Formats: sequence, structure tokens, C-alpha cells
Amino acid sequence: MNGKNELQKRYGLPTAICMVVGIVIGSGIFYKSQNVLQTTAGDALMGVLAWIIGGAVMATLSVTFGVMATKYEKCGGAVDYAEATCGGTFAYFIGWFMSMIYYPAMTSVLAWVSARYTLVAIRGNDSGIASPECMVLAAFYLIAVYFINSLAPRLAGKFQVSTTVAKLIPIFFIAIVGTVIGIASGNLSESFGYVSEAEGQIYPGTDQAVGSGSLFTAICCTVFAYEGWIIATAVNSEIKDSKKNLPIALGIGAAVIAAAYILYYVGVLALADMELLGENGTSEAFKFFGPFVATVINVLVAVSCLGTLNGLMLGCTRGFYALSIRNEGFAPDVMSEVDKKTNVPNNSSSVALMMCILWLVYFTGGQFFGWFGDYAFDSSELPIVTMYPLYIPILIMFMIKEKDIHPVKRFVFPILSLVGVGVMVTASIVSHGISNLYYLIVFFAVMLVGLLFYRRGGIPVYALIINRILGKKNDTDKKEVSDDNE
Repeated sequence: MNGKNELQKRYGLPTAICMVVGIVIGSGIFYKSQNVLQTTAGDALMGVLAWIIGGAVMATLSVTFGVMATKYEKCGGAVDYAEATCGGTFAYFIGWFMSMIYYPAMTSVLAWVSARYTLVAIRGNDSGIASPECMVLAAFYLIAVYFINSLAPRLAGKFQVSTTVAKLIPIFFIAIVGTVIGIASGNLSESFGYVSEAEGQIYPGTDQAVGSGSLFTAICCTVFAYEGWIIATAVNSEIKDSKKNLPIALGIGAAVIAAAYILYYVGVLALADMELLGENGTSEAFKFFGPFVATVINVLVAVSCLGTLNGLMLGCTRGFYALSIRNEGFAPDVMSEVDKKTNVPNNSSSVALMMCILWLVYFTGGQFFGWFGDYAFDSSELPIVTMYPLYIPILIMFMIKEKDIHPVKRFVFPILSLVGVGVMVTASIVSHGISNLYYLIVFFAVMLVGLLFYRRGGIPVYALIINRILGKKNDTDKKEVSDDNE
């Protein structure tokens, strides 16, 4: 690869830690806490257990991929690990999936969540969840963070650090103050005793009896909140001394995230009535401190969501670039170009923005306006869950190939990660049922398109097919004939 298209190493360990924490923490804990309450039907203990299990799965995978980061380094994160362990073909399809589905689906949902909580901060309620203002603001946020990451990457990095600090304020404030107040007032014990007191009642926002929820469904809700750590590995070639710093960043980041989420959830349970939380979401807990403090917290929540969106867009814009530097995907010569002034792959970034807008239309149309019928699956969870089974070949091949590392790193971490994968796949099946099938149809359709752009002997499969139809011999055919004659 030409040196002019190589990304510079510009992020130190503090920024790398902030990226991990910043990409994951932000919207998920605020957005999904209500879902966890509803899917557990008000069972506080089951909800806490769901957050613990989800955090354990994330932490285990983070540590395992942190070990992999000491062995493999290019620029694509999961794509690199797939290539190093399973070969170029598997890596290509991982990269295609992440560029076409995983990255833009998550980023588009984050744009909507950022817009949603901006309106909550302005209006003081959640009435604008499906309003035109929310949709327009979400699109605006997508375009804004695209321009920040493309035209001013250093500003984007500083914004990431500052919003990481801002987003930790409401989380730790609610976690610490809420828990202390809840214990002192007895509210926390009441929340954990709610199931026995309200037995037989229907939990608000659901059609389930109190306490009849599903642990696996709740775990599936946490997957969106905990996801994002793998995206940080997409910029490992831009992190200084990444073989040392990335595993540290992933380990420290995972510990901070899991502790923050569990304590935040407990704090929320201590500050508001269980029924109001199920009906109105975690912003109901903020009202405990009065209108002014509640508004300040909602503003910080909105800022934290934007920080998460910024981090996701950073990874999203590198997706097609990661394919192109391997001479894969569509127009690799174009997608691999890096701007000389900003050191950003602008063409890759522009295509990523278009994909994000398409997924934003899909998410909002399917979830709020009844578009797409049975194919209106939850794009905030199913694309994420898809990554977990894709990790299986990587983990297995890592154990087989890497014979020169400590047995704990070689076997224990990957095996625990495989158990975590099984938990998440089971959670998806229990939670989404038949929607998994409709999602898989879309998934395989997108991957089939990816197959057409896969290159054999440097020639895209679609070109090989066209040449076959026209009766022309491809270079790969000529090579095979030459080999036969020899």
C-alpha cells in the first residue's frame, strides 16, 4: 500500500480509554434501562442480573480481543482479527457486514436516540419520540458528526474526550447519590420488594404480569447498551503503541462501563416509583431532584448521546476504507484514498454517511410508522447480536494457531468468550422469535451483494459472471488453463 494512504498514529492511551468508554457509554444505559424494566416486568433483581451478565460477556470478549490486539495490528479491528485467524475471505465478509449493516445500523439508531433526548431536555418529557422534529434532528446530527470527523478529526477527538467526562456525570451522580438516598429512605428495598407486593398486576408499558418477565429477553436489551467496544479496535492503527495501549484501554474501559451501568440501574430503582419508571423511562428518576436539576441531567444525557454518536461515526467512516486497503469491496482505489490535509478517508466516509441515512429511514419507518411489515426488525439489537456468532471462528482459530502465549490467554479467555456468545444468541432467539428469520433474510441478501464485489485474482465476482455469460475468458480461467498445461 502506498505510504500516502496510511493513517497516522495520533491517539494516546487516555484518548483510547475515552474512546472505549465514550463509544459504549452514552445512550444505551438511558435508552435501554426502561426496556430492561419492562422485559423483566418490574423484577428489580432480575434486571440487575441481566446487566451483570451482559457486562460479564462484554468484559470477557474485550479482554480476549485485547490479547489478540497484541498479536495482530493493521487498521480494521475485527476485520484484522478475522484475517489473521481465518483468512482473507472470511475477513472480507466480516468487513462487508460491518460496513453495510453493523456500523450504519448502530450509528443511525444513535442519531435518533441523540435527537430523542435532546427533545426530552427541551420539552421535559418524551412526547417527541416519533415526531417529525425528532427525525429531522436525527438526520442533522448524522450529517454534523460526519463533517466533524471528516473535516476536523482533531476536534472530533477532543469532543470525544470532553463528552466522555460529561456523560459520566449523570451516570455516577444517579449511581452514587441515588443508591445512598434509596438505602437511607428505604426506597431501594421497596423497589426490590415490588414483585411480591404487586403480584398479579400488569406492569405498565407491557402486557405481562408483574414478575413474569424473561431474563434472556432482558439480557438481549443490554446488548445495545454494552456494544461498541469492538468499534474502538477499528482505529487501532491510529493509536500510539497500540499493541500495549489497546488491551489496556479495552480492559479499563470494560470495567468502568460494567460498574457504571449496574450502579446506575440500582440508583434509578432507588429514586422513582417502579410503575412510573416502566411507563416513562429513567428520566422519571431525575425528577426526584426537582425541575432544574432534572433539566441539567437531561442536557448532560443528550450531550453524552452525541458523544457516543461521534465515536460510532469515527468507526463507521473507516469501514469501507478497511476493505479497500485489502483491494476488496467496490472501487477500492477510490475508497482507500486519504485526504492529505486531514488524514481522513473522505470517500469511505461519504459512503458510510449515505448508509447511515438509509438505516435511519429504515429504523424510524419500521419502528414508528409501520413500514416494511414483518421485515421491520429491531435494528438496535439484531445486527449487534449477529456479530457474536461471527466471533466463533475467530476465537477457535486463535486457540489453534497461537501456541506461544500463556494457556490462560490462549484457552481460558476464548472459551469464556464462546460461552458468552452462546448466551447472547440464546437471548436473541428468546427475545425476537420469528423476527430473527426476517432479519436473516435481509442479512443474507446483503451478504450476497457482498459476494458479487468479492475479488478472485483481483477481479470482482460480478465481472467474472458477466464475462462467463458473454463467453469471455477471465484471467483466472487463463491461469487455471496455464496451470493444467504445465
